[in-house]
Parts: sequence; structure tokens; C-alpha cells
Amino acid sequence: MSLPDLAQTLYAVDDRGVATATFNRPERHNAMNPGFMADLHAVMDHVTGSDVRALVLTGAGESFCSGADLTWMATQVGLSYAERVESSGAIASLLGRLNALPVLTIARVNGPAYGGGVGIIAACDMAFAVPTARMALTEVTLGLAPSNISPYVVKRMGAANARRTFLNAKRMDAAMAADLGLVTGVAEDVDAVIEAELKGLLRAGPDAVAATKELIAYVDTHDREANADYAARHLADAWERAEGKEGIAAFIEKRPPSWRA
Repeated sequence: MSLPDLAQTLYAVDDRGVATATFNRPERHNAMNPGFMADLHAVMDHVTGSDVRALVLTGAGESFCSGADLTWMATQVGLSYAERVESSGAIASLLGRLNALPVLTIARVNGPAYGGGVGIIAACDMAFAVPTARMALTEVTLGLAPSNISPYVVKRMGAANARRTFLNAKRMDAAMAADLGLVTGVAEDVDAVIEAELKGLLRAGPDAVAATKELIAYVDTHDREANADYAARHLADAWERAEGKEGIAAFIEKRPPSWRA
């Protein structure tokens, strides 16, 4: 599958199947607008239709993503209610798809992230930030609320910390964001940290990674009885998949499995 033609995003895939998407409107601090969202959907189309194993998201210039483009948001005022719901729903759809993407997703937080940019961070599996990165949920200062990003950010940091940071648009440095669970870690050499995570991932079966993301999402939202039944079936399915059979055979035969050979 050929790489997508993107207007606001740089996209590349290395020979290991690690894709990097770089939001590329540094003059607007990589703010989200319809073009931004179309590009990210096209990236996710490519990821799910190819042999990509992981997706790293980052920003060009000084910022990761400053959230929704206020110029675009201003156009929503004159729309009908149904049109505004549709526009808002597009953001929810984007974040939901990113959250459920069947590969490892990593936010490489190279600089400030606000509003929707924080939502993108929270929808990724992992996030690593440079020490100078700053984050905030600034919607209330505009008379708005962090509506579509809230399911992912609250899940990351918990309701108490959401109250602490949503209600007063609290500015968080990278260390505070890590303490609250919003980012996975902080490092001067953030690329080296991400590379270490990727090396671990590339030892794993691609189908197993996708299935495990589904497993985590299910058990996090169901009760013990439902989880017990789901988990039993989940493992039975894993034993039946070609990848599971190959992984067990490779271990017994003391050789690398096919995805690492």
C-alpha cells in the first residue's frame, strides 16, 4: 500500500515497519483543523492496511499540538446545531480511532501540547516528553469544556486529577504530567527512550499486539464474570491463530519466530 498524499503532515515508514507522522504546521503550532484530521485519518488508513508495526506521532517545530485551531473553531458559531454536533463528532471519531488502532502508538511530545493536543497524547498507548514540554487543558479559559478529549484524559489521570487540571486550566510541566500519568516518561533523549520501547515491541507478534489491545480495552470496561469468560475465549483464540502456533513452535525449536526471522 503506497504512502498517503498528505497536506499538513510528514509521514514515513522505516524498514522495520515503524511509522512516524509529524504534524507539519509549525507556524500554527500544529493546531487541529479539518485538514489535520483528514491527514491523521489517512495515516491510520495506511497503518491498518499495511505491515506497519508501530506509529509515532510528533510535531514539527517547537510544539507538539496546540489543540483545535481557533480560526476553525470560530466558524462553528454560525453553523446550525446539527452541523456543530457533526464537527464536534469528527474530533471524537478521530480520537476514538487512534485509541483503538491495532498497533502500538507513541506520542513523542517534543514541545507544548494544549487542549486537543493533550487528547491525542492520552489516546496513544504511550507518551514520552522532553523535559521542556508544557501541557494544559485550556478550554475553560475560552468558555468551553474539554469535551471530546475527556474520556481519554480522565482515563489516564483519574477524575481527581482531572478536576485539578481541567477546572483551572492548570499548566503542567513534563514532570507533573508524568506524575499524573498523562505521559509515560520524561527524557532529554526522548528518541532513545522511544527506541527502547520499539525494540521490545518488535519482538512481539503483530496479531498478538492487536489482540492484546482489544483485551485491555475489554477488561477495563467489564465486570469480573464477563472478563473471565472473555479471557478464556481470548486465549483459546490465540492458541488457534497461525501466529500463536508459530510462536509456540519457535520457542520449542529454539529459533526466532517468523516475525523476527
